[in-house]
Amino acid sequence: MDPQKTVMIIEDEPDAAEMFAEMMRVSGYRVLKMFSSGPAIPLIAQEKPHVILLDVMMPDISGLEVLRYIRREPDLSGIPVIIVSAKSLPADIKTGLEAGAFRYLTKPVSFRNLVQAVEESIAAGQVS
Repeated sequence: MDPQKTVMIIEDEPDAAEMFAEMMRVSGYRVLKMFSSGPAIPLIAQEKPHVILLDVMMPDISGLEVLRYIRREPDLSGIPVIIVSAKSLPADIKTGLEAGAFRYLTKPVSFRNLVQAVEESIAAGQVS
């Protein structure tokens, strides 16, 4: 049997974080929730989640800076990151994808779209 896949959610809005967490739990994933970017960085290195759901607008370190950090770290660079953000302008999406996001989803995001993006990112990460 496959060990349970882990999804880390980095989202400063508690209601949104819990909604995403519940979507992931009912889909069979282990969930780690973080409400700020700074403490999430060492936890990413420790846990090495299968996928990260990341908000861009965070109170401490921008989600884009977290994403760029992950992409620079050899041990973490292969972790797929899905940005889930209220920033929905084409320039915002382009910036997120250029920073290394696997997908960029805009809030509000549907259950189906979120689960599909997570499943696709995990499948893509297993190609290696």
